[in-house]
Amino acid sequence: MSDYFITVDDDHIKREKAKARELRNSQWWKRKRSSGICHYCGGKFKPAELTMDHLIPVARGGRSVQGNLVPACKECNSKKKYLLPMEWEEYLEALRK
Repeated sequence: MSDYFITVDDDHIKREKAKARELRNSQWWKRKRSSGICHYCGGKFKPAELTMDHLIPVARGGRSVQGNLVPACKECNSKKKYLLPMEWEEYLEALRK
């Protein structure tokens, strides 16, 4: 896994979390999760069971914008934590071995 972490201040995190809360109530997000499919495992869930995940985590400099937000099941979201997409793929590859 990468040792690269961007230093992010608390203001950035608070601001992006507030934006994410607003987006969670938007029609865009409701449509995005309506398929019920987890972005990571491809599993089918009730839309209300899916969480909002940042592909690039806020703690790693990610933003709460539509292109960085995906629906994820709680299990995948919990396992992914603060990993970047490339690190997540490395993690999954290690599990396959």
